Amino acid sequence: MYSSDVPRNKRLLQCACAIFWCLLSGGPIFGFAALKPVLIKEHVYESVCNATINSSSSSMWIMEAPASISNTVLSSVFTTLKEKEVVAKCTAQDLKLNMMFTVGAVLTNVSALAIGRVLDLYGPRVCGLVGAFFLFLACVVFIFAKALSETFIDPYLFGYASMALGGPFAYISSFQLSNSFPKNSGTILALVTGAFDASSAVFLFYRIAYNSSGGSFGLGSFFKLYLLVPLFITVVEFVVMPADSYKTSPDTELCVDDEIDHHLSPSNSGHSHTENTPLLDSQLEVPPSRRRDSIGDALKQPYADEGEEFLVEHSGGVFGILHGYSAQHQIKTPWFSLMCLFATIQMLRINYFVATIGTQYAYIFHSVPLATKLNKIFDIALPLGGIISVPFIGIFLDNYHTVTVLTGLLSISLVIGVLQLFGNFTLGVIGVLIFVAYRPLFYTTVSDFCAKVFGFETFGTVYGAIICISGVINFGQSLLDKWTHTTFKMNPLPINLILIASTIVIGAATIIYVDIQARVYSEKKRKIATAAAASA
Repeated sequence: MYSSDVPRNKRLLQCACAIFWCLLSGGPIFGFAALKPVLIKEHVYESVCNATINSSSSSMWIMEAPASISNTVLSSVFTTLKEKEVVAKCTAQDLKLNMMFTVGAVLTNVSALAIGRVLDLYGPRVCGLVGAFFLFLACVVFIFAKALSETFIDPYLFGYASMALGGPFAYISSFQLSNSFPKNSGTILALVTGAFDASSAVFLFYRIAYNSSGGSFGLGSFFKLYLLVPLFITVVEFVVMPADSYKTSPDTELCVDDEIDHHLSPSNSGHSHTENTPLLDSQLEVPPSRRRDSIGDALKQPYADEGEEFLVEHSGGVFGILHGYSAQHQIKTPWFSLMCLFATIQMLRINYFVATIGTQYAYIFHSVPLATKLNKIFDIALPLGGIISVPFIGIFLDNYHTVTVLTGLLSISLVIGVLQLFGNFTLGVIGVLIFVAYRPLFYTTVSDFCAKVFGFETFGTVYGAIICISGVINFGQSLLDKWTHTTFKMNPLPINLILIASTIVIGAATIIYVDIQARVYSEKKRKIATAAAASA
């Protein structure tokens, strides 16, 4: 189905509805830092803080923590303080609360591959309805959480996990709407992505409402109201949304997309299959049967509008380097493995920071009130950062080589890590502000890298595999959290130093490889073009 087949007003309504539901359901789980104080006030998992555990945990801290931290501050970390300074009562409760976010973040990422498959096989309507189902299930579980807590089910973990699955289904099903207005596809994608980033504010507004109500607007009441979101998605899917994805216009062409580049294939280049080159070797495979990739098709138009020559030049020779190869072949290359490692360590750092910002800075600042103040700044900055940074991210990606972009990403990541090492509130605020802009830049860079390097025909599979693998490994976040609480006695600095060191090694290896291979690829294209011109 092409955009010309649907009236303009209906397409506008479809885009507006998708942006609206992404704003409410795309990724609210990433607002965990804002929700956590409410969960503590609602006594979620407080039952694990029996007298023995609480006493032993506190005494362990006081005996083994650095002498520069007062006993008063240490004991306050495991005590619910006055209204504006809410923290977990014990280590066990804090770890279980953080596990909610860990599981949610992992499922959000792991589901990417399955969502792409559902979207390709059954279309955006089914994909959106699956999302609505999981959101509805999350609401029901949270509404009856107190009753379900008496059973073998952990309702809070199960409910948060369901919400983490529902959001991506609803969000990714909206990608194809970028082709509803081909000339404005980039703008539509930016609006949908911005709505996803802003959805983390859902729990921030809930916490404000909860505090304003004096605690009477509990979790059950909130999720009764939130039931309107999956209901809205369900109704709109049947009444307004298309059953099939919009396709890119038939005249959209990128010669390096969807087919093996005729300039570089062995049959046309005059080079033998055994030519010794890192990029084009005897492992060249015949493209698999053409299964349209709905996500890749949605992302294709903005790149097509820019033109192949522009993309090749402005990517530093990276664009088209593996287009036309099967996903199986692409996944076996260092391009995939290095980007997967880079994405994994960055995602681990991002999610670890989101889940533990309060406890980290309570130790770093030696002050719970200061950590609470920074946490509140973070709650507001996180959704705003995604919206404000979108246009700047586009400018950055469009005007700089891929190697430069990756180098910038690595540099910003290291700056954030270094700022976390100092117990200065101003530096903490600067670190938070950089972090909220870095998070959408990271995810956008990974998708942009996959589109330019691997192509659009296999985009959903390759990008989904990177996010899925990274998500699975992110279960290690719970282990890092446990080490921080136990081995390092709440000191986050050792873990942060390990993550910074890993970022340097993996990031440098990725950038060096991309730079070398891009130069080789560009030189090979130049030689082939020169030979073709001479023969003509």
